[in-house]
Amino acid sequence: MEFGYTLLCEQTPPKQLVTDLVEAEEAGFGYSVISDHYFPWLESQGHSAYAWSVLGALAQATHRIPLMTFVTCPIMRYHPAVVAQKAATMGVLSDGRFTLGLGSGENLNEHVVGRGWPSVDVRHEMFTEAVEIIRALFSGDYVNYRGRHFGVDSAKLYDLPSEPVRIGMAAYGTRAGRLAAEHADLLISDQPVADTVGVFRDGGGAGKPVYGQISVSYGDDHDECKERAHRVWKFSASAWKVMAELPGPVNFEAATKTVRPDDVAESVPCGNNVEDYLRAVQQWADAGFTHISFCQSGPDHQKDFRTWAEADLLPALRERFG
Repeated sequence: MEFGYTLLCEQTPPKQLVTDLVEAEEAGFGYSVISDHYFPWLESQGHSAYAWSVLGALAQATHRIPLMTFVTCPIMRYHPAVVAQKAATMGVLSDGRFTLGLGSGENLNEHVVGRGWPSVDVRHEMFTEAVEIIRALFSGDYVNYRGRHFGVDSAKLYDLPSEPVRIGMAAYGTRAGRLAAEHADLLISDQPVADTVGVFRDGGGAGKPVYGQISVSYGDDHDECKERAHRVWKFSASAWKVMAELPGPVNFEAATKTVRPDDVAESVPCGNNVEDYLRAVQQWADAGFTHISFCQSGPDHQKDFRTWAEADLLPALRERFG
């Protein structure tokens, strides 16, 4: 397995995101991912920088660490032709270190353009068309496209990396797993969904990478870590079908009023016991994931986590999981 570092735009100011990744690269993390949101999940998180501006800065501030969106929605807030241009430019700026992670999105971020929020079936149709457009534009040829949801009129990308940008697709269920198997270079999920990984591999994704993410709350005081994890991650206690539909941070706040710190701690390793983190990763390894990134809770606790990870966590992970 390979182990990465997550930049959570919803909790961290944009300049700090750049500093954090420079130091994560020095600490030895193998790759990085960045969230792409218009809103934070909760008002208390307090940030939501434009990920693509941050990515441009990251490409210049770092030297070897791979970069990846986790994930960008190409169906409403961004037209897929524009996503293709942004991703190709990032491929050039990063000297081939960029991977385009895509997902079908959440109402939270996409409703801002005033087009409503489609049903999940329609979103899957839109997602498929968007990936087809992006893939075609990565060829460097002129592209014309007439789909049910998107049209492209004689578009062409002039600045392309030497190798096409890899495309990852987020999936949680069977249908999305099949779409990823057909269209993606890698699978992405924020849950250790072994069934979806199996569908992906059986459908044509055998041998391709599978990326996941673990939310963590490192620190020396276990109770403080648990409270911090609750503040940052309580929104994620809702099932994905709920998370994809709620329109704003205030709605997530209302929906999670009954979520307790112990509820969050069931899925978020807290404290400084390396074995707790190894057990969490084992669940993803058993589900077939090849890449795991760690998203540390709290912008003021990133440096402590990186220092500990360099000295203790990453060596233990490499010893256990290769």
